[in-house]
Amino acid sequence: MFSKTKLQNGLKLILAPLRETKAVTVLVLLPVGSRYEAKNINGVSHFIEHLMFKGTKKRPTSLDISKALDSVGAEYNAFTAKDHTGYYVKAAADKIELAFDILSDMIFNSVFSADEIEKERGVIIEEINMYQDNPMIYLGALFEEVVFSGSSLGWLISGPKKVIKDISRDQILDYKNKFYQPAKMIVAVSGNFNEKKVNELTKKYFGENFGHQNSFSFIKTKIKQAKPKVNLVYKNTEQVQIGLGFPSYSIFDQKIMPLYLLAVILGGNMSSRLFTTVREKHGLAYYIKADFAAYQDTGAFLIQAGLDKKRVNQAIKLILAELKQIKNSGITAKELESAKEFLKGKLVLELEDSENVADWYGKQELLLNKILSPDQKLKKIMAVTAEQIKNVAKEIILEKKLNLILIGPFKNPKPFLKQLKF
Repeated sequence: MFSKTKLQNGLKLILAPLRETKAVTVLVLLPVGSRYEAKNINGVSHFIEHLMFKGTKKRPTSLDISKALDSVGAEYNAFTAKDHTGYYVKAAADKIELAFDILSDMIFNSVFSADEIEKERGVIIEEINMYQDNPMIYLGALFEEVVFSGSSLGWLISGPKKVIKDISRDQILDYKNKFYQPAKMIVAVSGNFNEKKVNELTKKYFGENFGHQNSFSFIKTKIKQAKPKVNLVYKNTEQVQIGLGFPSYSIFDQKIMPLYLLAVILGGNMSSRLFTTVREKHGLAYYIKADFAAYQDTGAFLIQAGLDKKRVNQAIKLILAELKQIKNSGITAKELESAKEFLKGKLVLELEDSENVADWYGKQELLLNKILSPDQKLKKIMAVTAEQIKNVAKEIILEKKLNLILIGPFKNPKPFLKQLKF
């Protein structure tokens, strides 16, 4: 069970107790990410996330923040996505006030010193280098660059190095002050806590900062793809990373649940169709998986694999054959039952942890403005039919909407473009 309340300043508080744990997670979410940025400040959302740990009026240095949390064995971190940013502290239940204190201090009182900004430029550039040097991680971002080309949704969360080098302190602060408003924030608390105390702590640490009630929004992405696209990123590697996929659905679309199950059946686990065919039967890949990203206006469905560079063409042929097969013939009753049980089991395991529970409730409220309980979501998953999955496959698996990304020792896209046919 969970409860939801709203403070006078507009901040929403979500409480999701877990009595069987001795830990608690406090998560603060804001509806801001790279898709809200202008091109000349692309990467600023992520930059701000880094700077939040670099000192506040109360705790002047990053060491002051980390020492306070490390002294109680807390886990803490932050993340930036295309449409949201989050900060969390997970600690022993009796340290909950420290979690509130530090999170509010960082969010409302970070000093953004010029020296720390200069130092962090180098840190972020090295983070960008790290991702670019790890094709397995980098491929998903490159895939969305192609699928959402022409839209801020296609921009890299990290931003380009030039922006990170050039962006000014004033630009950073202006952006932070615009978007970091209590009226837009969600505080999600999960674990073993006293509800009355948490309500008091929320008012104490998050209740007084009214800020400016600016309205902000993003430009909706319009996908006008009419033919297959290939994007090659040259890298002299033995293993080639490929991403093959299509535009798909927004988080609000009723077809999300069938798409969820389609991803599992195609490449969601080690008994999926693609894993069985590409890895087990033909030995072409160490890993292959299918997944999707869903945003408030659109989405992307991606099949990703790491392949022997000499056998890439064979693998692409097999992947396309599996896509054609599931589109034309659908799935079996056994596959549907197994996929549903797989998702049910994963959900049960994930929601044993207070961090995942806070994330579950908080993100739904932030992005959907409504919350499904785990039981409600499972009920929706269990209600999906094989026919619905086949219809989704027919709708998104289209030759003209195919996108192929390859990171490896290739320079000519034409041979690959010729392959993208059903």
